[in-house]
Order: sequence, then C-alpha cells, then structure tokens
Amino acid sequence: MKSDKFKETLLGPLNKNNPVVVQVLGICSALAVTVELKPAIVMGLSVTVIVALANVIISLLRNTIPNNVRIIVQLVVVAAVVTVVSEILKAFAYDVSVQLSVYIGLIITNCILMGRLEAFAMGNKPWDSLLDGLGNGIGYSWILIAVAFVRELLGSGKLFGFQVIPECFYEAGYTNNGLMLMPSMALILVACIIWIHRSVNKDLQEK
Repeated sequence: MKSDKFKETLLGPLNKNNPVVVQVLGICSALAVTVELKPAIVMGLSVTVIVALANVIISLLRNTIPNNVRIIVQLVVVAAVVTVVSEILKAFAYDVSVQLSVYIGLIITNCILMGRLEAFAMGNKPWDSLLDGLGNGIGYSWILIAVAFVRELLGSGKLFGFQVIPECFYEAGYTNNGLMLMPSMALILVACIIWIHRSVNKDLQEK
C-alpha cells in the first residue's frame, strides 16, 4: 500500500498527472527559458528544489498556520526559498542567472508551486510532501528540457552552445530554422507534446 502511494506521489507527475501537459500549468516559463538547453535545465532544477523545500516547510507548519492567512504564509515561505536559490545561482552560475533574468523571481507566482502547497503540502506529512515536490518538479523539468532540446538543436544547430549539426550539412544547403527561436514555437512544441501524451494515455481524454 505504501509502495503504491510512493509511486503515485513521486512518479505520477512524470506522466499521467504531469503539471504541464495534464494540468496545463507553468506554460509561461516553457515559452520564456527554452531557447537553449542550459537555462532550461537550470530553471527545471531550481523549480524542483524550490517546490520540494517549500512543500516540506509548509507541511511542517501546516498544523500551526491559521486558515485565513495560509496563502500569505505560503507566499512568504516561497519567496524566502526563491531568494536563497536566486542568490546561489548568482554566486555559482552567474551567466545562467542573467539569462533567466526575472523568471527566477517569478517562480514565486508559479501555479505549480502554489498549487502543490495548497492541494498537497497543507494536508500531508513532510516525507510525502517532499516526494510530491520532487515528482512535480521533475515532471515540469522534463517538459522544459524536451522543448529546449528541439528548439536549440533545430534553431541554432547547437546543444549547450556546442555545434552539433555538421558543417557539411550547411555546405549542402541546410539552414537553421529561425522559427524555433521564437516564443510561439515553444507553445507549438508543448501542444505537440500534449497531443502525443493524450494519444498514448487515452484514459486522460475527455469523454
């Protein structure tokens, strides 16, 4: 029984309860930080760490938080964790921090984050909340990474800034797809992932 709950809490968000392709949350950052693979990975890791830590903290405090101020308390906890993560990025990954710009700060208002705090951490124990945070963070991250992989590879012929598509391809007439570098393409790619996901998981389709 515990094993089933463990799998559902940690692994559910990776597929059938994915926060991006099923719940359609966190779309804005999927458009904003997926031009290159590196910032997408850092953004995904940041959100995963923040959701996991915030979930644990709120779970520990859940029995002491007055109901009428719970949202305010959640925002304060999230803001504190986001600030710490932001400062760590500035100290150890400054270039990526600059690339992500305001989007790290906007994690505070990320629907995935606030949704997990309100829907899960407020009613579950710290360990379960940690697993839920990790699962939803990783579920969010793999979508960002998949979109960024396609956009950087086809948009600039690179991955992590290194040339991947051979020079002979360009000499033969191949050109990078500039459309991939536009925010609208990120939305189209996410829509394609949602379509494929719904096709595979037919039980998620509306009847």
